[in-house]
Amino acid sequence: MARGKANRDARMRERLVQESARIMAVEGIRDFSIAKRKAALQLNAPRTTNLPQNREIQAALQDYQRLFGGERQLTALQSLREAALEAMTFFAAFRPRLTGSVLDGTAGDQSAVDLHCFAETPEDVVFFLMDHDIPFDTQEKRFRFEDDYETIPVHHFVAGETPVTVAVFAGRGNHQPPKSPIDGRPMQRASRRDVEALIAEDASAVD
Repeated sequence: MARGKANRDARMRERLVQESARIMAVEGIRDFSIAKRKAALQLNAPRTTNLPQNREIQAALQDYQRLFGGERQLTALQSLREAALEAMTFFAAFRPRLTGSVLDGTAGDQSAVDLHCFAETPEDVVFFLMDHDIPFDTQEKRFRFEDDYETIPVHHFVAGETPVTVAVFAGRGNHQPPKSPIDGRPMQRASRRDVEALIAEDASAVD
C-alpha cells in the first residue's frame, strides 16, 4: 500500500513538473509559485502538498523549449537578446547586467528583458527615466541575499514592443548577487560583452 501511494505521488509530482513548465512556456508566466498552483488546479489536485521544486520545473522548461519551441523560440530569443543589448546600452551609466529567462535561454514571445542596474541611490535611475520622458511603473520586489531579504525597487516599461524590467541595486547589491529563486545559488548576471557573445551564438544557431 505504501509503495503504491509513493508511486502515485511520484507520478503526480512529475505531471505537476511538466504542466508547470508548459504553463510558463505557453502563457508567459514567470512566477514559479503561480505556475505550480495553476498546474495543480488543472490537474484537479489543488490541495496537494507534493509540489515540485523550482529547479525541477526550470529543467523541464528548458526541455520543453528545446522540444516544442523550435526555430520560432530561437528567433524570439535572439530578438529579446538584441533588445536587451539596446536597453543595456541605454543604461550604460548604471552598469547593467542581464538576468532571467532571456539570459538562460528559456524566454518566449511574451517574456520580458530583466536587467539589474546599480546606482548610488535608487532615485538616480528614476530621474534618468524621467529625464528621457520614458513612462514607467515601479513596484518593489524582495530579493534574498546570504542571510536575509532586501526590498528592491523594480521599474517596468516598454521599449518598442518589448517589456523591460530594471531592478535597481545600491549598497551590497552592487557587489553581492542575490540568490536565485530557482536553485538558491547566486543569480547569474551577464555584461554587455556577454550578451553580444550570446547574440553571435544565436545567429549561428538560426542560420
